[in-house]
Amino acid sequence: MVVGTSFATFLWSLIVIFFMVVFFMLLFHVIGDLFRRRDASGGKKALWIIFLVVAPYLGLLIYYITNGQGMAERAFESQQQQQQQFDTYVRDVAGSSNSADEIAKAKGLLDSGAITQAEFDQLKAKALG
Repeated sequence: MVVGTSFATFLWSLIVIFFMVVFFMLLFHVIGDLFRRRDASGGKKALWIIFLVVAPYLGLLIYYITNGQGMAERAFESQQQQQQQFDTYVRDVAGSSNSADEIAKAKGLLDSGAITQAEFDQLKAKALG
């Protein structure tokens, strides 16, 4: 520790750093939401950015007050879309695990002559077991 600094100075520095981190988290959250918006024109987005640069604290406060509900809705829609994409990915990677689908595919192969009756019976047993 540097000579001449007290615990109170150290504690005050920690508090200031904490609030700076919170401020930047809020700022990036607002900027991310601002660019994610589809209902705002480019000019409106540019004006919000200018306002956030000129008066950052006031700009954040006003943006959260005027667009708080929309921010929550956009975040919820984004989360739902990501969940849907993940579910689709998992289904595609895992493939069809439905026994009836597997048997129907095997029956189609049997009917087309691609597999024999013994192979069909083997695939059917595998799908059911």
